[in-house]
Amino acid sequence: MSRTTIAQATLPQTALDRDDRDDLGDARPIAPLRALDNGDQRMRAELAVADLLTALGRDVTSEHLAETPRRVAASLLEMLTPREFTMTTFPNDEGYEELVLVRDIPFHSLCEHHLLPFRGVAHVGYVPGDRIVGLSKLARVVELFSRDLQVQERLTQQISRYLTQELAARGVGVVLEAEHLCMTMRGAQAAGSKTTTTAFTGVLAQDNAMRRQFGLAGVGLPA
Repeated sequence: MSRTTIAQATLPQTALDRDDRDDLGDARPIAPLRALDNGDQRMRAELAVADLLTALGRDVTSEHLAETPRRVAASLLEMLTPREFTMTTFPNDEGYEELVLVRDIPFHSLCEHHLLPFRGVAHVGYVPGDRIVGLSKLARVVELFSRDLQVQERLTQQISRYLTQELAARGVGVVLEAEHLCMTMRGAQAAGSKTTTTAFTGVLAQDNAMRRQFGLAGVGLPA
């Protein structure tokens, strides 16, 4: 067992998931926090929201809107700050060589073009090399990159590249299916539409039969 310390963000490490610390595996603390929730930043965010509401002709001194800048700033900081966790891996003692797939991981993110949410499910799988990962960590990695200002294409690639690097897997597959409110509530107003993005590496990119296991497991892959 070895422990590799990854540089932390400036927030104190008070929220590490203690259940994820396991001396049986290779534990890597993960906390690349993009939004830093400090008093000065929160205050500036609240003032900016108040200015925006005022520019839109709203009275921020009214009883209904008086607390809105604080709530909006707090909400954005929460949505842009992934929770800290520990990336725990274990030896692949049994030499497992087939697909490990976690389906229907819920996620939400913010479109960086309109600051409106997009949300859906992620299907994340990998073909192990020398190590396997705790299954919950696949969901944690999805959150790690989705709690940011994003586009779905980049989010898909970031999850794939991170897992490829951290697991030294023989192959990684990521499929995201999401509804974008910037498309369904405004603009085209295409209610009910969903966007699917995919990223496959290693044997999952090279072996059509292995990649089809995603489809056989009920994951909707583009034709």
